[in-house]
Amino acid sequence: MPLYHVTSSLNRASIREFGLDWDRMGAATGIAGSRRPETAGCFLAYEWSVDFFLRFHEEGSVDVWQVDGVDETALVDWDGFHYLPARIPPAQLTLLRTNIPPRR
Repeated sequence: MPLYHVTSSLNRASIREFGLDWDRMGAATGIAGSRRPETAGCFLAYEWSVDFFLRFHEEGSVDVWQVDGVDETALVDWDGFHYLPARIPPAQLTLLRTNIPPRR
């Protein structure tokens, strides 16, 4: 089953080149407004929760990436959110939606 990652559109070039890697968090804030990684991992969402993250962001546009090949048993629950404590290579990612503006 695919999972999804919602992130600033400013991260697109880095994700295409390096995949999802919390050490490469740049000038763009996280969806929750954090300026640095909240944990050593990549936050992932199930399809039914993507809209929650789309409503959550308040700055700039975001992209939605499909993430394939993740063993769901490796996900860590963090206060109801899920993250994978591993980097995800570009080959496992598909850009689905781009430049989604904030919903205010």
